[in-house]
Amino acid sequence: MRKLSRRYKENLNKINNTIYSDLNNAIQVLKETATAKFIETVELHANLNINPKYADQQLRATVTLPNGTGKTVRIAVLTTPENVPEAESTGADLVGSDDLILQISQGSIAFDLLIATPDMMPKLAKLGRILGPRGLMPAPKSGTVAPIDQLQETISQFKKGKFEYKADKTGIVHINFGKSDFSDEQLLQNLLALYKSIQQNRPSGVKGKYIKSIYICSTMGPAIELDLTSFE
Repeated sequence: MRKLSRRYKENLNKINNTIYSDLNNAIQVLKETATAKFIETVELHANLNINPKYADQQLRATVTLPNGTGKTVRIAVLTTPENVPEAESTGADLVGSDDLILQISQGSIAFDLLIATPDMMPKLAKLGRILGPRGLMPAPKSGTVAPIDQLQETISQFKKGKFEYKADKTGIVHINFGKSDFSDEQLLQNLLALYKSIQQNRPSGVKGKYIKSIYICSTMGPAIELDLTSFE
């Protein structure tokens, strides 16, 4: 059995096995349990009543948090050679064409998000084995496939905090929604935006109750369970 540290035990005592019906109170406790020697990431974990092996029970969507995630996102753009100069003026951190495809195929991935113009998608097919497991494969549904005239707006949205999330194979969604040094109000706004997005993207195949439970925690802190009625 894993031995718990004194810090973790103290944080467990702060939670005291409570299911929090007041979101403001839950966020205050969350910040009190973020006692590591670095600025911890704040996470949401939602257990959903879905079976992702069925196409109509899969959850994959994008959301833009009001206050971002606190993470700097390095964005790469893949486009045709003639569009590279225009793409370089959009605010992307890395722009390339066949040269970028070669770098990726060699295992050099110096970005957190890859956006591709539609005309480059056929060439990306051979990189699915590399990009897919990392969650980096561009897809229209996630907003990471954009024509050249929409690149600047698309990049701006992702820089401001837009990101893709999806349920894992067990039907649980794991999402970072800020940092422990965010204000209580910033974390609350982000949390509510996430909950709204999850509800709005309810898969068509879900029958009955959709969300089983929601927990929040910091990187090194214990899980804090939220009363689902607190979002109403």
